[in-house]
Amino acid sequence: MEVGVTIPDEDKFQGRMHGEQPEPKDSENLWWRLLHMILIAIMINLAQTILAVVTVVQFIIMAVSKSQPNERLADFGTDLGIWIAKAARFQTAASNVKPWPWTDLD
Repeated sequence: MEVGVTIPDEDKFQGRMHGEQPEPKDSENLWWRLLHMILIAIMINLAQTILAVVTVVQFIIMAVSKSQPNERLADFGTDLGIWIAKAARFQTAASNVKPWPWTDLD
């Protein structure tokens, strides 16, 4: 990629959501998948709680700073949303790729 070239946010998002994610070569035992699904369900609930807290904090920041959001919190929200989407894809068997911490957090 050329230095100084910026990629639109939507393209970055699409690349992270639908980019290269090598499917596992061996299929997982159904009972192991159930265990992973339960653990990921717990992690999704935790992620939703974190998202709610970040939402309130971001609103307070915007209220104090003339509607200017905190970029780091906004980026964190994007990362969290992508993780939740990948977790949902595994939960619904749309993908066999487990989300972080079983794979890299990109």
